[in-house]
Amino acid sequence: MFPASAFAQSRELEATCQSVARGFFMVSKLAIGTVQSFPELKPPGVRMTYSTREGTTPAEMTDAFSCEFDKVDKPHHLVRFCVSTTCYSPNEPDGDRKRRFEEARILLERSEK
Repeated sequence: MFPASAFAQSRELEATCQSVARGFFMVSKLAIGTVQSFPELKPPGVRMTYSTREGTTPAEMTDAFSCEFDKVDKPHHLVRFCVSTTCYSPNEPDGDRKRRFEEARILLERSEK
């Protein structure tokens, strides 16, 4: 299944965010719907719809995942990510969310070595 994308986006950022999402959900495959990346924003970021169920069409995907990075070029350092309206960051007051962020950051660092 190929994701739908808009013009002038960063495929590298999109792939990195998809990797973060797969690590967060602990799956090797994740169905991706619409993807929007914003390399020109500070911090650069990606928003996408997804489904953990195989065979879901992009039109049926209503769950959203987003990532923010410190820069556009690799290595990408994760600044924050959100699953729907729940966000994870290094400054998160909630201990579980902060730990999930650190896990995602470590997995990303390992994958970009």
